[in-house]
Amino acid sequence: MKYQLSTFNSETRYYTRHLAKHRGKSMLIVVPRFTKESFLAIAPLSRAAHELGKDVKVVIPNGNSKALEVLEDVWACYEDLKRGKTNPQTKALARFIKLVSKKIEHFEEIFKRPSIIVYATPQGFKLEEQYLQYKHQWFKPYRRNALRKTCRLVWDKVFALKQSEVVDCKFELVPTRERLELPLEDYLNNFAIMLAMVGTCPGKPRLSSATPRASQLAKPERVSELIATLSGCELDKDIPDPVFKAYKKLSELLGLARLKPGDAIFAISGKGYYGLHAFGEKIGYPTKNRKSRWQSPTQMMLKLPFYPQTAHEERPPLTRIGFTETLPIDVFIQSCNIDWDEMRKRNLQLQKLIQGCDKLEVTGKPLNGKSTNLVVYIKSAKRERSIMLSDGDARTKIDTSHFRKTGIKAGRMANIPAGEVFFTPESIEGVFVGDVVIAIDQSYKLNPKKPLVIKAKEGFYQVVDGDTNIIKKLNKKKRESWRLLLEQEKHGSAPKRLIQLKKRNFNRIGEFAINTNPKAKLCDYLIVNEKIAHMIHIALGSGFEPDRATSYHMDIVIDAKRQRLNIVGVKGNKRVWIMKQGRLVA
Repeated sequence: MKYQLSTFNSETRYYTRHLAKHRGKSMLIVVPRFTKESFLAIAPLSRAAHELGKDVKVVIPNGNSKALEVLEDVWACYEDLKRGKTNPQTKALARFIKLVSKKIEHFEEIFKRPSIIVYATPQGFKLEEQYLQYKHQWFKPYRRNALRKTCRLVWDKVFALKQSEVVDCKFELVPTRERLELPLEDYLNNFAIMLAMVGTCPGKPRLSSATPRASQLAKPERVSELIATLSGCELDKDIPDPVFKAYKKLSELLGLARLKPGDAIFAISGKGYYGLHAFGEKIGYPTKNRKSRWQSPTQMMLKLPFYPQTAHEERPPLTRIGFTETLPIDVFIQSCNIDWDEMRKRNLQLQKLIQGCDKLEVTGKPLNGKSTNLVVYIKSAKRERSIMLSDGDARTKIDTSHFRKTGIKAGRMANIPAGEVFFTPESIEGVFVGDVVIAIDQSYKLNPKKPLVIKAKEGFYQVVDGDTNIIKKLNKKKRESWRLLLEQEKHGSAPKRLIQLKKRNFNRIGEFAINTNPKAKLCDYLIVNEKIAHMIHIALGSGFEPDRATSYHMDIVIDAKRQRLNIVGVKGNKRVWIMKQGRLVA
């Protein structure tokens, strides 16, 4: 490990001793202005809080404290309401809670102030009347110059961030030992990477994090859920439904319009989920024309091209996103410190080659008695699927290519690292053998000696073999995703046609992709492995066109070199080689 593990454990014990004296589960850490010392100390502090069973929310507004001011005003109003104080503000809050509570049981709970609030000060973390030292000696700089150079490249080539733009930076807290399936070092790397990203950011960064959930169906961290609910309702406050009318009155009285989305999002993710966003799943956020509903404010703000709601939403996207995982620093540098323009040029050539094909034929050598043998259809009598690029382009909020094609102002999303040419298959037939990694609630390595074998027929799939533990996790995610659909159907939080669409697509294969990043190397994380040139990946579930949406998306990476894959594009009677024996030749 590149960090001081014994020091980290000692610093965690220090915070554990002090936090153990304070009862309550909900804990908010506020760092008014970003400093290296206070930020790095959040790593052992969050581990200590999690080991004590506490839920943690971190907010680092970096001088832009409007959201914190909103939270304070809402908490104070709710406390006045519970004390029996009557004024226009408490009346408005009571009416909003009453209307929402008809659909959401225990909705009122999200308005409770956290039981523990920790403030970062020049003297250390202030916890009630005591000050806790900033414990950050665990951290040792590693490849600092190369990391900062890579971060500058990401800001420039992925985001093209302007000085005036606000960027929301989301990082991972350190989980308990019991929940730690990914390496501890990688969680600590996420602090190092975020430190470098903030230090090189040309815009105005503000940071946040929260304790994740093991299940998509679990209640989210409370402060995050309050912020999400207020943010979504603020965007929809002019919708003439009773709930939103009530919210609008509350917003006017408390000045909730101070809640503003950033111009961009940079996110690092580890293991777990946000949880079930109750307002989105049980009420939903209407599109402006009220023909559809969104299930989260983030969906509304991003308005990505493949969301079915996007075609019904007149309002433009408000932000753009680039995201990665808790990568080792060496992997982050190697896979992102590339010639982005050259990769985009290469992707464009491959896109043009595949776009004219009717289908792709994919064949491979046996791996433990199982071999990949697929026909992937791009065209049918009804339609031709679009060949798309994942080249890390979140430089504008509006996807200009999609706008030229459809006239719809949709948003942008970028993987970091990037590098793939992909499409939603019109149909797919055959078998494929996943032998590298699968993304479920985190990235899981696949054992080539016990690979995941998937059979496809008419575009739908069935898992026929694989590691029992992997299949168990896959099926758990599917069960939870199906329950989310049933919840939306039960509460009417999404149009019936959208629910039926997602049900029809539930067991479909949603993506076929050829990886193109020239420097990405094999590691434990899908977001890198699905970019390695000379590999491919296939996704179960949701596709990247609006008619192929469903409630989950699980990528599976296939080692084309190991399986000696051949990929041939078929255009009528013409055959075009794309990959030979696991190497791109197109």
